Amino acid sequence: MSVSPSVSAPAQVPGTPKTPTQADLLDFVRRTAADAELIASLPLDPEGRTWVRLEGPGGSEAWLIGWPPGTGTGWHDHADSVGAFLTAAGELKENSLAARLPTDGWKTLELTEGVDRERRLAAGQGRGFGHHHVHEVLNESLDRHAISVHAYYPPLPQIRRYSRTGQVLRLEHVERPQDWQ
Repeated sequence: MSVSPSVSAPAQVPGTPKTPTQADLLDFVRRTAADAELIASLPLDPEGRTWVRLEGPGGSEAWLIGWPPGTGTGWHDHADSVGAFLTAAGELKENSLAARLPTDGWKTLELTEGVDRERRLAAGQGRGFGHHHVHEVLNESLDRHAISVHAYYPPLPQIRRYSRTGQVLRLEHVERPQDWQ
């Protein structure tokens, strides 16, 4: 009688954090957004976005962000990080591209028709996203702040910023962590 060897996944090293997945990050932002005391503690500025860095799961980077009326991020991606975000108060709009863009070596791309996606995320609604997800997030309210929770893994190595005119997307510059911390 012969016995076939079994193959198993490598065991997690005790004491090391589990690498968080999109689902883990989405669960974290949901739980964090439900912390009414934390959400209420964020200082809100009438002119510009405010943020507080949070301790994310498994070594991820996390942020609590306040959005005054009429503010947004502009088009950007989070490079090699996966992430999740959830609206904790107010409503945010996300415009995104349903297309995989080349990661390097380009400055201008002409987008094809049908790649645009739009989501409205009221309080309690959020989403996870994969590597190189290109989007912009906006608070289109004329009179109400929005607050959101964001998490990324691995911690953001860079953010690529884009401008967009019609179907033309142009890489404008690349930010590194020291530019926003």
